[in-house]
Amino acid sequence: MKDLIKELLEKVGEDPSREGLLKTPERFEKSFRFLTSGYTQTVAEVINGAIFEEDCDEMVILKDIEIFSMCEHHILPFYGKCHVAYLPNKKIIGLSKISRVVDIFSRRLQVQERLTQQIAEALNNALGCKGVGVVIEAFHLCMCMRGVEKKSATTITSSMVGKFKSDPRTRSEFLSLIK
Repeated sequence: MKDLIKELLEKVGEDPSREGLLKTPERFEKSFRFLTSGYTQTVAEVINGAIFEEDCDEMVILKDIEIFSMCEHHILPFYGKCHVAYLPNKKIIGLSKISRVVDIFSRRLQVQERLTQQIAEALNNALGCKGVGVVIEAFHLCMCMRGVEKKSATTITSSMVGKFKSDPRTRSEFLSLIK
């Protein structure tokens, strides 16, 4: 990867042997591997058994989870907040594990629509719960820095599974609680 970055620097008219760029290929590789580390993780590894029997069937919401991802079309960042809710079916999950599942899918080249669905489906499958709702609000630098250059446009996506999809009252409660 380092050689590719050196070549890329040369192609844009830079001198990769310039003092400020000497370690850039190495730093870029380390950064890019971190930003795409979701490819090397699985949901089961991250949850690591942190699902517990509990006589609970009321909605659990984790709100304002920070997300950072990379647009697969331009390889530019998008960032924002993810809100996740689930309806337990006699099982609950350690709260930090929800954020970690969000990170697995965020740390891949993504489109926000798929990211939202992947989080909802992964948590629903892992928990066997009555439903999952996910809403993501994000700013896309590919829209801010280039193209249409709309700096304040927010993209909002949602994915509803189970009761969040089939029951308008459940969906409405979730959406009102994350406002």
